[in-house]
Amino acid sequence: MRIAIYGTGGVGGYFGGRLAQIGADVIFIARGAHLAAIQSHGLRVESVEGDFVVQPATAVADPAQVGPVDALFVCVKAWQVPEIAPRLEPLLGPDTYILPLQNGIESAGQLADVYGQERVLGGLCGLISYIAGPGHICHAGGLPFIKFGELDNRPSERVVHLRQLFERASGLVVETPPDIHVAIWQKFLLIATWSGVGAVTRAPIGILRSQPETRRLLEQVMQEIYDVAHASGIALPPETFAQTLAFFDGIPADGTASMQRDVLAGRPSELESQNGAVVRAGLQAGVQTPLNEFIYHALLPLERRARGELSFPI
Repeated sequence: MRIAIYGTGGVGGYFGGRLAQIGADVIFIARGAHLAAIQSHGLRVESVEGDFVVQPATAVADPAQVGPVDALFVCVKAWQVPEIAPRLEPLLGPDTYILPLQNGIESAGQLADVYGQERVLGGLCGLISYIAGPGHICHAGGLPFIKFGELDNRPSERVVHLRQLFERASGLVVETPPDIHVAIWQKFLLIATWSGVGAVTRAPIGILRSQPETRRLLEQVMQEIYDVAHASGIALPPETFAQTLAFFDGIPADGTASMQRDVLAGRPSELESQNGAVVRAGLQAGVQTPLNEFIYHALLPLERRARGELSFPI
């Protein structure tokens, strides 16, 4: 099976690396010093689930150098998906399917708008990982998981085949949920709540969960997302609340969300794809989302500053 990884960061580097480790034909698409290091020395993955090196590793900058593949994993940040979507065409053969692995709820639809729903799977994943240096991925915590399925939730040979491939890899858990949209929204509820409240308060999760005022804020933001999901036809189970709070209570007190870290560092973030997406989905479903709207609007000046659209001192 020939697999292209578009975006060899913490997600693409880890999951693509694990598949390459078991002998899958994986092509990493990267750029700059990261690309040069992978081409020269392989892809090094430092992981709490076991370190390994993919060497030699096939890595290129231009998708046209790769040609059609069997599967294409899109692992860029959510806000980059519309930008890179037109560049994916050289990787697509008649039966190529696309698996997006972004935070958020919009990536699969954005790709389906360009290439057709039949080409796209729904997907999500979870792990704490990042590029530690050129050619070096650090998986710092959490047992990595990946979940995927057809957008209409039908059984398919390609989903079964991909699951069997991942089941051969070590250091991860693979699942094909009965309803991929419920799974995507369950993660979205968690990550958009944590990211938004964390970014606007600038506080780590240990503070957010321990202060009555911010714990209540977490619960209220979750409730808005839950209501939008149900109004949009996504049957999130009631236990989603307890499960999400249990997750927040169980992670290290100094934990921060990736969007939160990007906002605080002055980098472009996934604000549009997280709290912005809640606001847009709420408007479409006729559900008011005042807290998510406040978070989104409060952070927009910083987001526009990070993108060079505004200039002001902070």
